[in-house]
Amino acid sequence: MKQLTKAEEDIMQILWKLKKANVKAIIEEFPEPKPAYNTVSTIVRILESKGFVDYEKEGKGHIYFPLLQQQEYSNQSINSLVDNYFQGSFKSMVSFFMKKNDISLKELESVLKEINKEE
Repeated sequence: MKQLTKAEEDIMQILWKLKKANVKAIIEEFPEPKPAYNTVSTIVRILESKGFVDYEKEGKGHIYFPLLQQQEYSNQSINSLVDNYFQGSFKSMVSFFMKKNDISLKELESVLKEINKEE
């Protein structure tokens, strides 16, 4: 699966939130200063060519919607992160984040309890 640029990911985050939207509605979700219409339109077309979004015709315009669910992309991104930076080891990744963020053993136990609840 292809990776998203930061701009593409920003637009996907909005589409995942809205479910369906035209370019104008996407722009409305951005904070000030809002991006130009042509910029957003171009990025949406790139997302379409990459297979991340599709559209329905509505009058003279298009209503865009995500083809990929946010959870699917998140899973793929995390796996890519682990493979590229931690030699495929989730243990190494967790260890790195524990050290980098000074996570206590108590906090780690809390995370493990949450994980076990979801199984």
